[in-house]
Amino acid sequence: MRTGTLSKQDILKVSRRLIRQQGWPAITVRSVAAACGVSVGSIYNYFDSKAALVEETVESVWHEIFHHSPDEREFQDTQACVIWLYERMALGSRQYPDFFTLHSSGLTQDQKAEGKRRMQQTWQHILKELALVLKRDEKIRPEALTAPLSAESFADILFSLMLSALLRQDFDPSPVLEIIRRTLYDGS
Repeated sequence: MRTGTLSKQDILKVSRRLIRQQGWPAITVRSVAAACGVSVGSIYNYFDSKAALVEETVESVWHEIFHHSPDEREFQDTQACVIWLYERMALGSRQYPDFFTLHSSGLTQDQKAEGKRRMQQTWQHILKELALVLKRDEKIRPEALTAPLSAESFADILFSLMLSALLRQDFDPSPVLEIIRRTLYDGS
């Protein structure tokens, strides 16, 4: 058994490692406890059920994939932001094979609803950041984002294209970058 302190973040880190190595079925309270070198009861000190452990693990995977660097260079302009998002999707797909398309398959019906809520929370955060980048991007023609094409609606379009690419496992941002260039930058 492990000596010393164990944090919730330690448990989530081990859970993510188990998913990378063995897939979603590896996440049980017993397997996570064994991988952490602690008793099952120690896991229950932080998570009141397997469902809670799985739900928070899902959320921590989303955060790990889309956590951005402190310098935030990737959020200076729209193209850099889109490139960064595609790179993160590709990285997430490599680190967590099938996570984007299959993460809900290992969840119970109640867990699926909670997992979907947490996923949508992450998506809303990405959409909000993308809209902010569009509003700050000095390269965008002033008339490009006017009614009915607001920064928020264009962010939604870009994000829909990214989700489609994600499901196809196509991590080439070139088509989206071309749409940005033609629609927002030079208008040709």
